[in-house]
Amino acid sequence: MSTLWQDIQYKMLKSHSRLSLLIGVNVILFLAVNIVSVIWKLANNMGDDTIMYYANEYLLLPASLPKLTHRFWTPFTYMFMHAGFFHILFNMLWLYWMGQIFEEYLGNKRTIGLYIFGGLAGGLLFVAAYNLIPGFTRIDAAANATVVGASASVMAIIIATATLLPNYAIQLFLIGPVKLKWLAIFYIVIDFIGIAGANAGGEIAHLGGALMGFIYIKQLQRGNDWVGGITKLFAPKPKLKVVSTNFSAKKAVAGVPHQDEIDRILDKISATGYDSLSKQEKESLDSLSKH
Repeated sequence: MSTLWQDIQYKMLKSHSRLSLLIGVNVILFLAVNIVSVIWKLANNMGDDTIMYYANEYLLLPASLPKLTHRFWTPFTYMFMHAGFFHILFNMLWLYWMGQIFEEYLGNKRTIGLYIFGGLAGGLLFVAAYNLIPGFTRIDAAANATVVGASASVMAIIIATATLLPNYAIQLFLIGPVKLKWLAIFYIVIDFIGIAGANAGGEIAHLGGALMGFIYIKQLQRGNDWVGGITKLFAPKPKLKVVSTNFSAKKAVAGVPHQDEIDRILDKISATGYDSLSKQEKESLDSLSKH
């Protein structure tokens, strides 16, 4: 058991894998809430759902503005909670699959930031929709509506990856190779249609996360790295700066390739794949991921 716990600690905290950390936090919280709930029921009454009641009341994101003012932490906590086993299973699988591709091309320093930005964007769109759109306000849907799950955060990473590498193909079971751009369009259409269904709040949150993923990559391609900018605030200041005056340094500023070169490399990856890059192009992309 100690070896298992050490392996988990290494994966989450010492391996520098942001995906392992995010998945670990989601799984630990899910198990903690549900295990305590089962123990409570066995010790009291199988019909007594007190633990889940308080978890839902204080950790899920409410659409009600008066309630939200007293649960101001829920825009962050809701994105780490899940409604059931299959809910967390599929969210974590997609986070792992798409997150690996995302980190392969942009490094692992942006994963947590985009996850949180996607979750916040999904929560904001959910609350705004339930308090502004007539279809919801006329029936006072916000009074009892809540949203839960990492889906908005995961959608941000899925759409960001598809925006960055639209022609990157992945193998889907029983379907075969599918380009990311078609996968992204499929999910967005399904989520939009689902707004008229039973999980309207969840579908709206998904679209908010998707929008954040799309905007983030478009801004990154223009040289505006929202997540990277936040990361730099907490990065240690270098004690020594080395300035090179050779020809190769003219192609980069502080070791970061010019935006035109970055766009060219990304276009080449989209068209012919990562393996088609030259050694110099791979080093330039690696330099981008580190900054």
